[in-house]
Amino acid sequence: MRRTVFNEDHEAFRETLRAFIEAEVVPVYDEWFAAGLAPREFYLKLAELGLFGINVPEEFGGAGLDTHKFEAIQYEETARAGVAFGGSGVHTLLGLPYLKMLANDEQKKRYLPKFVTGEEMWAIAMTEPGTGSDLAGMKTTAKLSEDGTHYVLNGAKTFITGGVHADRVIVCARTAAATADDRRFGISLFAVDTKAEGYSVGRKLDKLGLRTSDTAELAFVDVKVPVEDLLGEENKGFSYLGANLPSERWGIAFGAYAQAKAAVRFAKQYVQERTVFGKPVAHFQNTKFELAACQAEVDAAEAVADRALEALDAGELTPAEAASAKLFCTEVAHRVIDRCLQLHGGYGYMNEYPIARLYADNRVNRIYGGTSEIMKSIIAKDMGL
Repeated sequence: MRRTVFNEDHEAFRETLRAFIEAEVVPVYDEWFAAGLAPREFYLKLAELGLFGINVPEEFGGAGLDTHKFEAIQYEETARAGVAFGGSGVHTLLGLPYLKMLANDEQKKRYLPKFVTGEEMWAIAMTEPGTGSDLAGMKTTAKLSEDGTHYVLNGAKTFITGGVHADRVIVCARTAAATADDRRFGISLFAVDTKAEGYSVGRKLDKLGLRTSDTAELAFVDVKVPVEDLLGEENKGFSYLGANLPSERWGIAFGAYAQAKAAVRFAKQYVQERTVFGKPVAHFQNTKFELAACQAEVDAAEAVADRALEALDAGELTPAEAASAKLFCTEVAHRVIDRCLQLHGGYGYMNEYPIARLYADNRVNRIYGGTSEIMKSIIAKDMGL
């Protein structure tokens, strides 16, 4: 079936991006993998390519578009090449929606021009040690000073992607205690300067997959955050977080579908080149049946991912629909990538083959952004169960 989600402009962008990846990422990706992160200067190259400004208003140096389709192409092209752009994805997919939704005019003038140029990389810090998906249980606090000029931030965060290289982090913290009937009350969002005294980056976490993204622990000890860096209104942070979850979950869903599609490509290429018993592995019926089944699942995931993309761009993607897309696409990717690795035999377990890295990278898709179990709960609630 012919896809209708992308037009000629999108495909021209795809060609440019594919050439960029081949020239700037593929030759050095093994070095990034060994180091456990992409170099900070690489993000400036992404900015020069225009990736950070696509959805930023023109008055702040962006292209002024309002679409996630260029991000979708990035998911497909990085997966196709077996690479990633480090932790930069949170900069645009997670950070920018909050700035566009919550920043006032003065804040946009301060934040967005440097956002577009990559001079300031953004991350978001929600998860804390021991809280996991229970964001209402966060313990990090931000107390307003007596003179009302700043907040004093104390606490810790973990699993913060982009946390090592970030110049600003949207930190979720309690500005008031939860009420007896609303555990979610009292959370606020702050655009914290990582150069502030008392702000520190702890361990760069040693992850199973996503090796080139800089995921870190953060600590705040009496960090002074100017009141001018409060995003939105005090104590309404939880509702802001909820408003952006559908787009985050769409991103995970689309990324998972793209990984599954790439896995079939890697496996098809491998079985055509690899010979056993004097024949290419592709000649065996089992190989054909396995890849055919995987292709059918990828086709279904593509349809779900594309439908969610169109709904997201139209402002119509509901939390339940996003949860359904994430659940379906991540489960498909899990099955497909596992089967494609199996077709590689022992070589599929070697990190020099992209399928091995893909296998490790994919596993977290069913955890972050809300676990598969949380997705099922959201879907069931929407069903009236």
